[in-house]
This record gives sequence, C-alpha cells and structure tokens, in this order.
Amino acid sequence: MSAFNTFLKSGHSPTLFAAFLYFAFSCGVWVLNGAMAPFIRETYHFSAAQQGLMLSIPIVAGALMRFPLGVLAQYIGRKAATLVEMAMIAVAMVFGLFFVHSFGDLLAMGVLLGIAGASFGVAMSLGSGSFPAKHKGLAMGIVGAGNVGTAVSVLVAPPLAQWLGWQAVYGVAACAMLLPALVMIFLAREPADVKPQASLRDHVACLFEGDGWVFSVIYAITFGGFIGLTSFLPSYYYEQFGAGKVQAGQLTMLAAFMGAALRVVGGWLADRWGGINTLTVVLAVVAASLVLIAFSAGSLPLTTLLMMLCFAALGAGNGALFQLVPLRWPAATAVAGSMIGEIGALGGGLVPSTMGLAKQYAGSYAWGFLLFAGLALVVLALLRVVQAGWTGKWVGHGGRARVTSAVGAAGWPSGRAHPQPLSQFSQE
Repeated sequence: MSAFNTFLKSGHSPTLFAAFLYFAFSCGVWVLNGAMAPFIRETYHFSAAQQGLMLSIPIVAGALMRFPLGVLAQYIGRKAATLVEMAMIAVAMVFGLFFVHSFGDLLAMGVLLGIAGASFGVAMSLGSGSFPAKHKGLAMGIVGAGNVGTAVSVLVAPPLAQWLGWQAVYGVAACAMLLPALVMIFLAREPADVKPQASLRDHVACLFEGDGWVFSVIYAITFGGFIGLTSFLPSYYYEQFGAGKVQAGQLTMLAAFMGAALRVVGGWLADRWGGINTLTVVLAVVAASLVLIAFSAGSLPLTTLLMMLCFAALGAGNGALFQLVPLRWPAATAVAGSMIGEIGALGGGLVPSTMGLAKQYAGSYAWGFLLFAGLALVVLALLRVVQAGWTGKWVGHGGRARVTSAVGAAGWPSGRAHPQPLSQFSQE
C-alpha cells in the first residue's frame, strides 16, 4: 500500500481519477449498440452479416476520430478536448433517442457512437501526464482500466432496454455523461508536461513511422480484440447458446471486466518485468485461448471461462503496450497514442464483421476465432523480430524503462540522449 501511495503522490491523482472516469463512461457509450444488439436485431430482423456491419461501424468510426481528437488536444489542451468530446457525445445520444427509426438511421447512429471511442489517446495522456516515466505504465494502466465501462454497459444496458425500450437507453446515456464532465471540470488540471506544439507535418509524419506501425498492429490484436469481441459477445451468447438477452450481457460482462481489471496489472507488470516480455506472454495466451474457444462452441461454461482468460490476456496486453508508448515518444505521447489507438482499433472493427461473415457464409463462428488466433501468432513473431532493435536504443532489457540517475520535470531521463521526435524517425 505504501508503494501505491508513493505512486499517487508522484503525480496528480485527481486528474488521474477524472481521466479514468471520462474514459470509462466513453467506453460504455461506445459499445451500446453491441450491448443492445439482441434487442435491435429483434426490431429490424437483419442477417448475421448486417449485424456484423452494425457492430463494426462504431468501432471503425471511433478509431478514425482518435487522431483528430489527439491533434485538437495539442492545441486547446487535453482537459478542454475531453469536455468538447463529452458535449458531442451527449448530443449524439439525443439523436439516438429521437431520430433512429430505420436500419439506415441505426448505421448513422453507429458513426455517432464512434465519437465516444475517440477518447482513448487523450485520456491516457491527460491521466499520466503529471507522473514520472517510471510510473507512467501504472498510470496508463489505471486510466486504461476505464475499459470497465464496456463491462458496465453490457451489464446495465440490456435490463434498461427491456424495461424502457432500447432507444431510451441512449437518453439515459446522455444524462449519465454529466457525471464525468463535472468531475473533469472541478477535479482535473492540465498536466505540466506541455511540449511545444508540433506542426501539421509532424503530426502526419507519425503515420509513416516503423515503430508506430508495429505498435499499431500489436494494438489491433490487444485492444482491437477487446473492443471487437465485447461488441460481438452479447450476440454470440444469444445466438450460439440461446442465452437470454439480459443473461448474454451478464456473461459478456464477466469477460469485459477481466480485460479491464487486468489492464492495470499489465501496466504494473510491464513497469517491473518489461513491456516486451509481458506482450510476448499475452499474445501466446490470446492465440491459444481463441483456438480453444473455436472448438468449445458446445459448452457455455467452458466458453465463458476461456473468454475470461482471453480477455484477461488482452487487457494485460493493452496495459503493457502503453507502458512502452511514453518511453518511445516522451515528447509526443498524445499524438503517438492517438495514432496507435486509431490504427490499432481499426482491427477491432474487423472482428464483428468477420464473425458475421463466417457465420453467414461458412456456417460457423469458429472460423472467425481461428483467423484471429492466427493473426495473434503472426504479430507475436513480428514482436520477436523487432525487439532486438528496440532494446538498448530507447528501452531497457525486456521492455523496462531505462534506469537513469534522475528524471527531469518534463519526464526526460537525464544522462542519455532523447529519443528522436516523430518527424525525424521516418528518416532513420
């Protein structure tokens, strides 16, 4: 406990809490259509492929909106950017309450739900901005544990939809966004690690960085898998096992909660054992559990346990990956995090669509799980190839923060060269 108190005192804990709450509520809104999918499909009677499209659109839209929000945060500040986004989320929920009357409107609503999915990079940078380099992994893990909002959403939204009607849940979400907004206004402060504003060229350059793309494909497995499967699972439990609409949400909650909780553990492990080492184990566990899930479709208890294991690994992987981000890009964590979040989360958008297509055209969801497992193994091989070039250059053995004699106020470890800025790395 004393170690945790030391961690809290090393930064601004109210801002950390505000960033966590903001991200948690945003994640909950982001997966609303997935949480209510059994109710929505009952209304519109669409096919498995159409359902996959409906579930994919919010994830893809959220991924595409992350980078612009990260750029906005660089110019108006991270705290201000979160307030702008939460106001937009509330307006989007009002649209869902009053103007969704057809399948086409539902797809448009999916785009608006993507606004909530844009929160990740800014939340991470805001929450960890006042913490020193040696504690950033844990700080980012705590903020990232806001993924628990997805678990709350799949637990709470189905009974609300059963009671009030599924469209009314959008209205409840609009009112709920007042809580994180008020906490942000009164408790959070802009971190002191403000760097000179990057030019548009600097922002665009990060899209062409080698390390950035490696981080992004890893994140496509860890967070993409987490958010994609969270959106898909209520439909999977409902259709594959005949679970009730509310029960399907409860079963999904078990897995989503594991992923959110283990994100903190992943950040903590990465600080001590190394982000590279942690990710190696994570990707192996993800691949193995997905293969077993593909062959356990006849057993609901076994599938539930394997899903919890898979989500635990995915959550730990998210925490481990973002322990590495501020070590590689200490001067541009918000922009780099948004870029990685944007491209990586696009992988999540493929999960529901792939599952729907596998069911409709191959007759079984198992092929979707096996494809995802194969991709996890490919990414694991990629990580093993690149780790030698990372170690000693900007990160210590196994992915630990490099030990230095002191850390400056801006988070720069003294006694070593600063990592190259985003705009220079593309020339390496």
